[in-house]
Amino acid sequence: MLGKTQNWIEKSIHHLEMEFSKLQAWRANPAMIEDIRIDSYGSLTPIKNIASINTMDSQTLSIMPWDKSQIHSIAKAITDAWIWLNPQTMADSVLIRVPALTEDRRKELCKISKKFSEDAKVSVRTARQDSLKDIKTAKDAKEITEDDVKDFETKLQKMVDEANKKIDEMTKKKDEDIMKI
Repeated sequence: MLGKTQNWIEKSIHHLEMEFSKLQAWRANPAMIEDIRIDSYGSLTPIKNIASINTMDSQTLSIMPWDKSQIHSIAKAITDAWIWLNPQTMADSVLIRVPALTEDRRKELCKISKKFSEDAKVSVRTARQDSLKDIKTAKDAKEITEDDVKDFETKLQKMVDEANKKIDEMTKKKDEDIMKI
């Protein structure tokens, strides 16, 4: 009965890991921009689906679209994404220099990591609420006993507490990583 909830919690933590990977504080990483959507032939498409994204060095990303007419659309989408990157268009690519972080920018990234963390915790709480509804439904249908209900609720709370602890640890580690000079 709690398998669905465990799966949901694991997906929430995995999503948090993916979001944290985009918050690279000191070096260029394609994950920073690959999911930014651009208007490509009338539909919003992630950059990773229409271009090759490479790291030239630790501070520079190169985006080479397969259709060269998309270069200016890509640059505009990156500028509009409010991720503090300044793309430079070249003849056949877009270059992005990842600037060194200031103290203020590091603090801003920590705030963003805390927001991602809170989103993950909300997802875990939602999974708990859904599971509690399932337990109540099973109890009302006389599929499980009162003792089973208490047992499931105890196991569920333990899963939620472990997930929240892991999320807090991940956030603390990411914040330390960001603030490290």
